[in-house]
Amino acid sequence: MKDTVSNLRGISNKIRINIIEMLYAAGSGHPGGSLSAVEILTVLYFNIMKINPSVPHMEERDRFILSKGHAAPALYAVLAEKGFF
Repeated sequence: MKDTVSNLRGISNKIRINIIEMLYAAGSGHPGGSLSAVEILTVLYFNIMKINPSVPHMEERDRFILSKGHAAPALYAVLAEKGFF
């Protein structure tokens, strides 16, 4: 089932908190790069992409390549929120 805009906002807010906590714990990082990517990653992973955390290697899954390295904490936070780890 597709998430509603309200649910996606809530997920995005949790992800933002996780990013800030991650960067604080690491003692470094680029919050702007990660925080600027939260909405698009949330919509992709929670509303558009064909993925399943319980079957992470399914043949027909969508793949996402992140080339914006400073946004890696955002991707990690999204994957964690989605249930991959």
